[in-house]
Amino acid sequence: MAHVGVPRGTARKRRSVALLATGVLTLPVLAGCTSDSEGPTSVAVPQDIAPASRDRVADGSTLTWAIDAVPATLNAYQADADSATTRITGALLPSLFPLDARGEPKLNPDYLESAKIIEQEPKQVVLYKLNQQAVWSDGREIGAPDFVAQWRALSGKDSAFWTARNAGYERIEKIERGKDDLQVRVTFSKPYADWRSLFSPLYPKEVTGSPGTFNDGARATLKNTAGPFRLRSVNKDKGTVVLDRNPRWWGNEAKLESLVFRAVEPKDRTDALTAGTVDVADVDATTANGIALAARYRGGNGGPPAHGPGADITPAAALRSWALAHGSDEEAAEAAQLAREKNREAVAVYAAEQKSLQGFVVRKSLEPAYTQLAMNGESGALSDDRVRRAIARTLDRQELADAVLKPLGLPAKPPGSHLALAGQPAYKDGSGALGDQDTKEAQALLADAGWTVGGAVRRTEDTKAGSEAEKKASGEATDKASAKATDKAPEKPSAKATDKASEKAAEKEEKGEKEDDKASREEGTYIVGDDKPGDGPAGTGVTAQDKGPAGAYAPAGTAAPAPASVKSRIGKGGKPLTLRFVLPSGPGSQPLRTVGQKIVEMLDAIGISTQITKVDDESYFKDHIASGDYDMALYSWPATAYPATDGRPIFSKPEPATDGSLLVEQNYTRVGSDHIDQLFDRAVSELDANASRDLLKQADARIWAAAGSIPLYQRPQLVAVDKKLANIGAFGFAAPRYEDIGFTGRQAAGSPANRKK
Repeated sequence: MAHVGVPRGTARKRRSVALLATGVLTLPVLAGCTSDSEGPTSVAVPQDIAPASRDRVADGSTLTWAIDAVPATLNAYQADADSATTRITGALLPSLFPLDARGEPKLNPDYLESAKIIEQEPKQVVLYKLNQQAVWSDGREIGAPDFVAQWRALSGKDSAFWTARNAGYERIEKIERGKDDLQVRVTFSKPYADWRSLFSPLYPKEVTGSPGTFNDGARATLKNTAGPFRLRSVNKDKGTVVLDRNPRWWGNEAKLESLVFRAVEPKDRTDALTAGTVDVADVDATTANGIALAARYRGGNGGPPAHGPGADITPAAALRSWALAHGSDEEAAEAAQLAREKNREAVAVYAAEQKSLQGFVVRKSLEPAYTQLAMNGESGALSDDRVRRAIARTLDRQELADAVLKPLGLPAKPPGSHLALAGQPAYKDGSGALGDQDTKEAQALLADAGWTVGGAVRRTEDTKAGSEAEKKASGEATDKASAKATDKAPEKPSAKATDKASEKAAEKEEKGEKEDDKASREEGTYIVGDDKPGDGPAGTGVTAQDKGPAGAYAPAGTAAPAPASVKSRIGKGGKPLTLRFVLPSGPGSQPLRTVGQKIVEMLDAIGISTQITKVDDESYFKDHIASGDYDMALYSWPATAYPATDGRPIFSKPEPATDGSLLVEQNYTRVGSDHIDQLFDRAVSELDANASRDLLKQADARIWAAAGSIPLYQRPQLVAVDKKLANIGAFGFAAPRYEDIGFTGRQAAGSPANRKK
């Protein structure tokens, strides 16, 4: 919540047509590569939801859950669907393969008896056997007509359906009824490894059966549902979405009588918790720390409070205040009495707030999303992969992760993959294809690209003052100094050697291939534009104190010596290497700005100038990241159980459109290669799970070597929860089981959130 990420609506488009995503791959089949020998990795932090058996959870009561805003649509397949859409529909609609705590899709027995591939040749066929008790809230059985209607709506063949994603559905050739109404037979025109991603959520045919009902019929209401809850009301004026128990639900009855989603902006979450208007809310570090402080608060009994107003008043100061308030100086006494009264009121208000917050606990884990440094490789200095790799190898990723996660008591191991997170089957640390933090290697890469220390100094051919001898001597001295600086560069490993080392590391991920491909810099890495690196004005990034008076103590017209700060800058041809770092300015984005400042300091240490531009949170992504108006930026991508499908649009090679623009899908770094695309294509069509994962791990190594996106840390997940609530909190990868959520012990109808309404 405290981090700017790809907008939720955008993130959902990751399973979408080619123009909405980034990253496809195709390569020859790899021989002898499996992931079994590597062994599974453990989840970095387990979920924190206070698990309890159903017999310990009370029946009845209402829970109020904070969301950012009432969703614009309840159709999860539309472009403006967001996290609130996902949260609400999760309690209302079938999800055939929800994720477990390791981020793996698991068959949901409430809807399916089985689902498996029954044929691979000549075509892939999946047979779904439905739970015979599964019905929509109008009493109709869930069956093949619902699957057929959703396929036709999302296949992309009918533009009348306004869909935001169709990945996988376009591969379906036909859907048929099986031996009976409880069997659905899906035949694919070409193999699809991520078939489990389809039909979740599943909408009734009444919604997906026609463009009119699909486009407008499920935006503000869902008349027919099939989850443990049903939709009672949506009130945008009050900012609430109210669900109650589904009387036709065939599974375990929901413990809660009703579930209310209330719109509360992130900045207002502390006030909402204090006022008792919500029971559950995602919070930032500031609110989480406030709840932790409240647990240690003490007041009354004549002693000073532990913190807050009055906590810093010593016994001596209190005695002095009392003496002034009761002294003979009437004016001083009046002022002291007023100050004491104001302090008592502040203490009372603060104590009431702390008492309210003491009823909450912060449950924390790591969110299934990572924050990255994105480098725009479309033009300028960053179009050179050597410069991008140099920046990446300058960064101390561990220090950056520590800055965000350690204060929260969370482990801070930087992610090693772009396509999976620790604990997921597809995870493997591929960062070795780029290399560890190494300043000398970074400088060697920059030097090989022509960016050297002192290169930002603009040399003058002649001057108006001084004798010819002085000019000659000055020229010779400059030449010697230049030669000396140039001679030093070869002592470091050349960038070409470093490039080869990076590529060899990536090649290790592809052992078993029948033929080797060229290194990433030779395989068609996409670069747009003819702009020369460092085309900003000389001296950019130099402070006012650095600028000396031209011609001081010299005849008029004599150029002033370059300031020391410019001499230490990395540059080329008299132009410094200066990068524009765009960051969000909102109060909830402070962690990003903290990380951004540390990155600036790391780059400054090797002579790279950085100009931070702070922009409104609302315009940050749309007007800067998506449009390419940045050199460097920080934003997050959600993790996925289906990286072959969802990773493709994020990392695929941008392609020129007929009008000269770029089709970047979701590859906002504009960095990609044909080889990466080929690997994704192979992975998404490979029905052997281990072989598909191996292809993805090879793709990830190539993505690391291209250095357009550098994962920094997995985002923290902090959830404030009423202490009496069970089976809810920081879910991590897993989908909530809404029917199991409730209050432990006896709980009257109406949750604590209702008592103060």
